[in-house]
Amino acid sequence: MAPLLDELTELNAIRDDQLRLMFSCCHPNLSEEAQVALMLHFLGGFSVKEVAQAYLSALPAVEKLIARAKKALAGAGVLFDVSRHADFQERLPSIHLALYLLFNQGYHGGSSGTPVQPVLCREAIRLVTLLLDHPFGQGPETFALAALMHFHAARLPAKLGPSGELTQLSNQDRSLWDRELVLAGTELLARAATGEALTGYHVEALIAGLHTDAAGIEDTNWAMIVHLYDALQRLKPSPVVALNRAIAISQLEGPARGLEEIGRISDASRLNGYPFYWAARGELQALSADLEEAEENFKRALSVARNPTERQHLQARIDALGRPRPGTSPAEGRR
Repeated sequence: MAPLLDELTELNAIRDDQLRLMFSCCHPNLSEEAQVALMLHFLGGFSVKEVAQAYLSALPAVEKLIARAKKALAGAGVLFDVSRHADFQERLPSIHLALYLLFNQGYHGGSSGTPVQPVLCREAIRLVTLLLDHPFGQGPETFALAALMHFHAARLPAKLGPSGELTQLSNQDRSLWDRELVLAGTELLARAATGEALTGYHVEALIAGLHTDAAGIEDTNWAMIVHLYDALQRLKPSPVVALNRAIAISQLEGPARGLEEIGRISDASRLNGYPFYWAARGELQALSADLEEAEENFKRALSVARNPTERQHLQARIDALGRPRPGTSPAEGRR
């Protein structure tokens, strides 16, 4: 397919080879899930295991999905010409989702080596910026996605402490947050409000913006964040959204209410391999003085931790169970 790159030189053709290839992966014969899995695996450099983690799916199912998608794409034989508006728009949602997951893997995906991979975050921002440079990509949803990335990237300098330890949101040194990125995110979010559509990216960007606006954890507008998570759960329901909503409720109404909401997550089994699900339960139980249950849940979190930094962080919480700190939560540590 590589020689065909030289043929795509129309005015509206995307100039970046990688982004053009991403559009080519969005073959209409593939499901959105298959399209995005293919992009992440072959163009984003994700292992099959990392793709499965991104989707909270079983590894064998994702292996089959990628194999079928690869076969279908090979049969297409040509790169896709993105110079036609209708075809560009048809494939854009899958591109958005792939870039969203690419950024998330860098920000809090939890690779086997480190919980933070700034290079992936920078690449996702580069690609979404390139998308915004294209006349067909300058829509509200793309601006909202770019805003979300900028807000999160602004907090990267404080996610790891001086010794490389994972630092929870409540304990981060907010003076390290990149205010230029926050300002850029604010401007992008304003441009995202030009249309009538309200997407999950809009809501997530609003939540991230509220965090960057707050001087500290106690100054955060948790009532508005809960309201926004309610909206996000309607727009984009998932067990991770439900978990983060429960954490926000615990900040607003106390740990018992947070545990109650965690208990209501309908598809919580999908979170069994997600360490911050068990850690969130453990943290809220510790704050409720149920130390035995807290220890059990922290140990379950430790058993599925994805890298040494997460294991160190969770072991430290087990060791500190006799002195839980109000207002902290490993689940909020991933925000």
